[in-house]
Amino acid sequence: MEDIRHSETWRIFRVQSELVEGFETLYDLGPAVSVFGSARLGPGNYYYEKAVELGKKLSDEGFAVITGGGPGIMEGANKGAKMGKSPSVGLNIEIPTEQTPNKHQDISLHFRYFFIRKLMFVKYAIAFIIFPGGFGTLDETFEAVTLAQTKKIGKFPIILFGKEYWQGMIEWLKQEPLAHGTISADDLTLFTLVDEIEEICLYMGKHREACREESPSYDIHKGDFRI
Repeated sequence: MEDIRHSETWRIFRVQSELVEGFETLYDLGPAVSVFGSARLGPGNYYYEKAVELGKKLSDEGFAVITGGGPGIMEGANKGAKMGKSPSVGLNIEIPTEQTPNKHQDISLHFRYFFIRKLMFVKYAIAFIIFPGGFGTLDETFEAVTLAQTKKIGKFPIILFGKEYWQGMIEWLKQEPLAHGTISADDLTLFTLVDEIEEICLYMGKHREACREESPSYDIHKGDFRI
């Protein structure tokens, strides 16, 4: 029988190896944006095609695009980024359904642990752009909002794309958590709701310049602005 104590001790080295590989691979990535969304919305879907459009525009404007590396919205954003001038990055995860990395990745990392993968999304991006999605997307959304709320990250745009999809959630936040005092009104300003890809690109261009102006010593190419 396997000695569980011994096994758990060696797990530390697996965690360490994923951290080291991630840090070394993404160290010189440059300004990047993490894009999230459903794996179930494929080619032909409105949001998939918008993810392709966004990936291309951001890439051409000098932003690397980071996704979870899978199908759906992730594939769309990687596909668009691959068509542009900047790196297309996939942070793939081992899950029971055996996620197959999409083919549109210039840089492809593979993780066993969700928490390390999440760290890479935040550390090497200067913003999150969130398309419609399910539990995984909601998990990533609220984790980012929590980090911003608790000031564990600096100025970090969290952009929700698709007013029709997200408006119901925002109304619920106002009607229940806000009404009961479990969040504050200021917490609702931690994210921005948009409906146009061009609006996201303009927002990101201004944010990148603001980072440089407010922190002259900040090297946007090394992710030092992040946690």
